[in-house]
Amino acid sequence: MSDEELIWRVSGGSGDGIDSTSQNFAKALMRSGLHVFTHRHYPSRIRGGHTYVEIRAAGHEVQSRGDGYNFLLALGDSFARNPQEEAYYGNEEIKPLSENLDELREGGVIVYDEGLLSEDDVAELDLEERAEENNWHVYPVDLRGLAKEHGREVMRNTAGVGITAGLLDMELEHIEDLMSDAMGGDVLESNLEILHEAYEMVGDEIEAEHDLRAPTGEHDTEQALLSGSNAIAYGAIDGGCRFIAGYPMTPWTDVFTILSQNFPDMGGVSEQVEDEIAAAALAVGASHAGAKAMSGSSGGGFALMSEPLGLAEMTETPLVLVESMRAGPSTGMPTKPEQADLEFVLYTSQGDSSRVVFAPGNIEEAYEQTRLAFHIAWEYQIPTIIIYDQKLSGENKNVDVEFFDREPEPGLGSTLTEDELAEAAHDNSGKFKRFQHESENGVSPRSLPGQKGGRYLATGNEHSPVGHISEDPDNRVYQMERRMQKLESIRTELEEEHESNQTYFGEEDAEYGIITWGSSQGAVEEAVGRLNEQGHSVKGLSVSDMMPFAETEVTEFLESVDEAMVVEMNATAQFRGLIQKELGRFGEKMTSLLKYNGNPFEPAEVVEGYEVNVADEDREPTAQVRIEPAAGD
Repeated sequence: MSDEELIWRVSGGSGDGIDSTSQNFAKALMRSGLHVFTHRHYPSRIRGGHTYVEIRAAGHEVQSRGDGYNFLLALGDSFARNPQEEAYYGNEEIKPLSENLDELREGGVIVYDEGLLSEDDVAELDLEERAEENNWHVYPVDLRGLAKEHGREVMRNTAGVGITAGLLDMELEHIEDLMSDAMGGDVLESNLEILHEAYEMVGDEIEAEHDLRAPTGEHDTEQALLSGSNAIAYGAIDGGCRFIAGYPMTPWTDVFTILSQNFPDMGGVSEQVEDEIAAAALAVGASHAGAKAMSGSSGGGFALMSEPLGLAEMTETPLVLVESMRAGPSTGMPTKPEQADLEFVLYTSQGDSSRVVFAPGNIEEAYEQTRLAFHIAWEYQIPTIIIYDQKLSGENKNVDVEFFDREPEPGLGSTLTEDELAEAAHDNSGKFKRFQHESENGVSPRSLPGQKGGRYLATGNEHSPVGHISEDPDNRVYQMERRMQKLESIRTELEEEHESNQTYFGEEDAEYGIITWGSSQGAVEEAVGRLNEQGHSVKGLSVSDMMPFAETEVTEFLESVDEAMVVEMNATAQFRGLIQKELGRFGEKMTSLLKYNGNPFEPAEVVEGYEVNVADEDREPTAQVRIEPAAGD
């Protein structure tokens, strides 16, 4: 068993503290000098139901979940609906053990709580036989009993972490520090006693017969453990956002919650309203009044925002929305990742609508592109959307703290001051020509309510330069073409004034290309690296600019390779469809690797997809993915 990386999976029932336990353990691993990356799997239930968090830790940088894992801490499901095997959902108590065995690597370690999982339950899993076949090392420990000796049963998680640390030969210093930061008094004392007793059981009562040990590493700079939701929220704050309205819906709720928690300290306003229509409409109103405003949702909630989104487009009110994808249609699988809302986000609303859409692929991009979204929205008076998914929303990764050391951008873009308004165009009535026809980049400067000389009408109807409803054909053409011109101007700015939002990996002169978008980026990046190490000639491109589309960069990439595989988490190849819509001549050059079972890609699945596509077209993939041939095949 290699000690180059640890992939630790802690499993239990929703409500068992799996998330908080994994967060603290991930922080301890990071503070010990390791790079960490987490993956969270949970059901759409408040309490009960199999959930797990996976932590991948290594001395080198990691961008993705790994292939399987090598250490399982199975705590059982304390809130199982029915512990009987014949129940409709089966014996849920044991699912944190039974449903995690297939992905455990050969030579892996299993610790399970025999305080909840009985011998009879475990015997039905044929665990002993499977352990022998796969060289697994199984350690049953009464974690609940140990917790009850020193405190309460809920402290079994601390006992599990102590056993883990002992079996991996880890020091307890960073775990103790984190516990001291979070607790105090008798609760801290009890948890420390449980941690140490569990740790000392390894060697005294438990003989560690496995080879797995915690990796070692060292950071040169201070690190922070962040999720994609953290990054979007902090990017919004640094982009000047001070107003957010929303209604809770998984997984968008994380961004809403983080901003709501931080705004009181910085003069911001957070409003939880009755539904997503009100949320988006409130954000439009706040922006119209002069605040940098934001809203968002997931799936069906975002669908309700269609009308306010169209209103923002027609009134040219700057606005940032976030859309956090989850598996659909309808309620679908609310807590599972999928990349199937791309077409929905690109074309939601009425008529020929104009909006900007960014799809960040990692935590750093989530921060940077959220800041950019606010800049673009307020400079060009256009709704800008950040599209991401449950994977990026909830995964945690260590990031260099210095990455965020940059100046905020509170400015209101193309909004005029009163002095500038005095020199601006007005009609005979004295109204400001807010929507004047003449504009080089499509932007007609705006005023704010209450500014002297800034009076105009804002309506969802087509309108004249001062905002009066107008159905004049010439005016309609002028206004439509001016609004559409913004996308061309934004594309020019993105290419000339900003670093590319697209991410490249692999050798520049490679013969084969793999293209992806959003949160699948990390798995593709690692897969490209493996394929090149194996002697293949492969490079990758992860695209973030969905609208206006990154036409030049994608064209250059596709022209430079013989074939390309598009990797995405949906059943209908939506991103590949967007490429073919924008660049139809490449349709015969692209195949698709699709996954839509509720789990994100592992690097090995991308590697296998390449091998099936290029080396052995008659073989079916072993993973739960689908290959879609090139157009015309």
